[in-house]
Amino acid sequence: MSTVTERFGSMVFGDAVMQKRLPKETYRAMQRTIKNGKRLDLEVANVVANAMKNWAIEQGATHFTHWFQPMTGITAEKHDSFISPVGDGKVIMEFSGKELVKGESDASSFPSGGLRATFEARGYTAWDPTSYAFIKNNTLCIPTAFCSYGGEALDKKTPLLRSMERINKQVLRVLKLFGNADVTSVKTTVGAEQEYFLISRELFDRRKDLIYTGRTLFGAMAPKGQELDDHYFGSIKPRVAAFMSEVDEELWKLGVLAKTEHNEAAPAQHELAPIFTTTNIAADHNQLTMEVLRNVARKHDLVCLLHEKPFAGVNGSGKHNNWSISTDTGVNLLEPGETPYENAQFLLFLCAIMKAVDDYQDLLRISVASAGNDHRLGAHEAPPAIVSIFLGDELNEILHAIETETAYGGKEKELLRVGVHILPKFPKDTTDRNRTSPLAFTGNKFEFRMVGSGSSISDANVVMNTAVAEVLKGFADLLEQSDDFETALHNLIRDTIRAHKRILFNGNGYDEGWVTEAKARGLLNLPTTPDALSHFLDEKNIRLFSENKIFSETEMRSRYEIMQENYCKLINIEALTMVDMARKEILPAVSGYIKTLSETVVAMGQACAAADSSVECELIETLSKKNASAWEKIKTLENAITCARAINDHTEQAMYHKDNVIPAMNALRTVVDEMETLTAASAWPMPTYGDLLFGVQ
Repeated sequence: MSTVTERFGSMVFGDAVMQKRLPKETYRAMQRTIKNGKRLDLEVANVVANAMKNWAIEQGATHFTHWFQPMTGITAEKHDSFISPVGDGKVIMEFSGKELVKGESDASSFPSGGLRATFEARGYTAWDPTSYAFIKNNTLCIPTAFCSYGGEALDKKTPLLRSMERINKQVLRVLKLFGNADVTSVKTTVGAEQEYFLISRELFDRRKDLIYTGRTLFGAMAPKGQELDDHYFGSIKPRVAAFMSEVDEELWKLGVLAKTEHNEAAPAQHELAPIFTTTNIAADHNQLTMEVLRNVARKHDLVCLLHEKPFAGVNGSGKHNNWSISTDTGVNLLEPGETPYENAQFLLFLCAIMKAVDDYQDLLRISVASAGNDHRLGAHEAPPAIVSIFLGDELNEILHAIETETAYGGKEKELLRVGVHILPKFPKDTTDRNRTSPLAFTGNKFEFRMVGSGSSISDANVVMNTAVAEVLKGFADLLEQSDDFETALHNLIRDTIRAHKRILFNGNGYDEGWVTEAKARGLLNLPTTPDALSHFLDEKNIRLFSENKIFSETEMRSRYEIMQENYCKLINIEALTMVDMARKEILPAVSGYIKTLSETVVAMGQACAAADSSVECELIETLSKKNASAWEKIKTLENAITCARAINDHTEQAMYHKDNVIPAMNALRTVVDEMETLTAASAWPMPTYGDLLFGVQ
């Protein structure tokens, strides 16, 4: 049996394979393309394509596909075989450089926000050579960007690559000022921790809400939830361990750096964490991770739930986005360092992130906005909807000393000046972790905890990259023009801290007092997706994306339409599912149970009189009233659905769903969940929370 190191990346056309199979000059050309973004000549692409095809066929591949990430949030692929006819009923296996570099796909059926009409079907996929091709299900998958006939981005990868180019340019300008002449490229890096639930497939198949929406729309809490904290990091059950082992095997073959796995806080909840890697590769790997989790679960008669809040009352699932910046010389720019030179550089990048998050807190909230994540944010270890930064006490004290130009911690006799005095050695784990913080500094990276478990990480990283790049551009402009670099640097860091310290918060994000304090600070509180999306087309945001060439204004307006429409569609599907379940399953089941109780009363020779009612009579009366109440609430919800559909404007429709449809859904759920607690288990028509959360042994 082969070792893990031998199996790792065995299905990837990676560097070792290229070095072995490509001519030396072709290999060097590929390296220039990967490292420096140099365009690959078609002649070179033909050589690469032929070697890639031969390797893929040896691994059992028969087809190839341009693997891309449209605005659906998942991946897409159209398979073509390698066969090419040569006459006499025979074929050969061919794959050209043109097919490798560029493909064509029907773009009319993907979300475009008005960029594409139905009759404007042409769309193009373009190879991203920095993300290695891989084999999945006997198909060679080539990671690509996806754009329209007119060049507009129709995917999540294109803006991510644009943002990476932008931050690379601005970081290099800043590093040059610090004398880092040896650095030629900079990349942001990400490690995306993935949370998920595992439930029995047999139980899943009996829940329409899970099938249609990915979350439970009804369900009373089980007697036991996560109160005892006995699931978190607990012993992994054999069935789950077997699942995790196969997930690791499949991910390792695809070159995904799956590292850590454990039970999460809620029953049936688990987490998988990778080693960080370059951001666009991390985004590709996370999409693969979600697909592998789902596929392997089926093989074990399980279902992997990636919804942000599949069960009310227990932890939801997030995707903690650990973001940092690294040079091609191996330096993490968010490492505080131990010398004045390193300290000053670190503090400048820290201040850039502070300003970026403060200036574009609305965009960060929008980047994680979804109907599902609205249920998750603000409780059970998920951060609140108010964006803030956690630095910990030590860094806060350092920034305060610089801001006020006073001694740090009473340890320095002179004023603390950037680049003059050595900061106290700053250990990697100098502070506790704050699970209620949306963006927490964790030693050499920022952990953005707001991303939902089922979302692409691309959106959040586009905002982080672009916002930080924009701030660094302003910093570089100022410092390049200064006559006294050290003084200008010190003043810039001090003034940035003073202007943006409101975004720093080390306390409990769940405290009601924080809501009041955040408002007093002028921070945004955007609890729902429609609230957040209302800021997407603000002038400053259009300017940020257009001037940095991430999105044109047209592309932004199209994405705004897609996000609003997607929110409305999801809420509509959930509302219709609730009506269907309540009408066809729940009300008839409760009525049947009432009938059974009534027959029991008759058999006992009793009559349900108010004066001396039996247990059965009391239940009949209570359930009858609640069933009638549920019926009225169904009609209220149906009316809200009808009114929402009559609204043509997506912005108005989203607000109507938030203000009318969701409250009607909540009202129906409340009474149904109450009926569940009063109805015999044998009469309830679907698996309960207890069944679902504790059903995998």
